[in-house]
Amino acid sequence: MKKTLLLILVLVIALPVAVFADGAATYKTKCTACHGPDGSGQTAVGKSLKLKDLRSPEIQNLSDAEITKALTDGKGKMPASKLSADDIKAVIGYVRSLKK
Repeated sequence: MKKTLLLILVLVIALPVAVFADGAATYKTKCTACHGPDGSGQTAVGKSLKLKDLRSPEIQNLSDAEITKALTDGKGKMPASKLSADDIKAVIGYVRSLKK
């Protein structure tokens, strides 16, 4: 019983950390060129496209469904992504961690 409880506890702690790590890695490879490493959009591309700061309340207050739709379908000049549903969830989790 104690071993099972310990295993469950380890999984509950480890899974969000693993998802966050995957989201950070995916964000770094797929999103930083435009949105910047901190989500501010202060890159050459981000500035030219006048990207919104991902850390701002305007973006942070969007629902996961709204962000998923933007990533899946594209929005404005951002093309639709080819990320899996799990990768999109992980990236959203990472973006949420950037909150000001």
